[in-house]
Amino acid sequence: MTHANASLLHRITDYAHRADPYPLYEELRRTPVLHEEEGGPYLISSYWDIAGLLHDPRVSSDAANLAAAGADVLGGPDDTGLPPSFIRLDPPEHDRLRRIANRPFGPPHSPRLLDSLRDELGEIVAGLIDGFGDAREVDLVDQFAYPFPVTVICRLLGVPREDEPRFRAWVDPIVANLDPDPEADEAERLRAAQEARTQLGMYLAGLVEQRQREPRDDMLSALVTSHGPDGPMSVMEVLSTAVLLLIAGHETTVNLITNGMLTLLRHPEVLGRLREDPDLVVRIVEELLRYEPPVQLVPQRTCVADIEVRGVTIPKGSRIWLVLAAGNRDPERFKDPDRFDPDREDIQHLGFGSGIHSCFGAPLARLETQIALTALARRLDNPRLLEDPPPYRRNAVLRGPRHLRVGFDGLRPERS
Repeated sequence: MTHANASLLHRITDYAHRADPYPLYEELRRTPVLHEEEGGPYLISSYWDIAGLLHDPRVSSDAANLAAAGADVLGGPDDTGLPPSFIRLDPPEHDRLRRIANRPFGPPHSPRLLDSLRDELGEIVAGLIDGFGDAREVDLVDQFAYPFPVTVICRLLGVPREDEPRFRAWVDPIVANLDPDPEADEAERLRAAQEARTQLGMYLAGLVEQRQREPRDDMLSALVTSHGPDGPMSVMEVLSTAVLLLIAGHETTVNLITNGMLTLLRHPEVLGRLREDPDLVVRIVEELLRYEPPVQLVPQRTCVADIEVRGVTIPKGSRIWLVLAAGNRDPERFKDPDRFDPDREDIQHLGFGSGIHSCFGAPLARLETQIALTALARRLDNPRLLEDPPPYRRNAVLRGPRHLRVGFDGLRPERS
């Protein structure tokens, strides 16, 4: 199939459009329920339809239902060798595991967790920026946006600081497997990812065993010693949850920070406002989640009953793609949706999904991004893009620059 006559689905997943997929999403919204190929997915692109389906119990996230629906162009979830995490399950098992995971992670059981992390997150960010040294150019992905959330996840889970370098060495090939380089050796990539998963799993299993004997004030300890009405997780469930926090949480935050800085550098007036008014960052991050969401679409959904959307019947057993980024720029929902406007009054975006599978780590990702963007705006002197558009990751779901080269005249001190 040539590029000229490719289906809209294949153009959306084509890397050639990764830098700016939004004209394709505009085209997609003209057919709010698009089904181009027999056995292929149904693409949903309007805000209200997506929001409704995210809350519809007839739409399943269960990995078994997804496998029964057959493969599609994006494939299924990567095999980790572990039981499905709760984002790949439906109620009631989803609800049980998510409730247990939520107890040590935030409200209502741990309402002060994130606020207690604020100073430590600021110190991590300051250390990474100080690490730029006398350089006048950095790759913001490799030198900042990538290491920041990995460090945070390590601290949350309870990975000893001396083990963080080993932990990161295992994460690298696992993350690379989510975003394969077409010029690299595929067999070697798969082998390296599987080896890293094995090593990481063995390491985490040892850590879990240790926390069962000697609990500490960390999330792994809380998961294996939970005394709530749902009881504790099994060791395998703890491992699945830890890997979920590591991979899903990390990838979302990397893209949100990087897309955020790219957008601010393209809108220097907003960057200048943030430098003078750090409180603006809350509105900036919410608008970023609408304007440049780190997760562009949700492909792992299956109908467990016939569903009618706008007069189209989506048959039981069909795959559904919920194109969040298209819904976020739906002119029926948002005024002037292609304009980046942190002063926007109505900003109930789909950036973190909605319903029972809304992003578990959203509060942490928000806080990390707020702290990161505020510090970068304050400390980089005359920052500027050195390549626009930057090279993007190949992944159509987790969209963000693979590298973001930023030049600047120097670093301002941490406290001015």
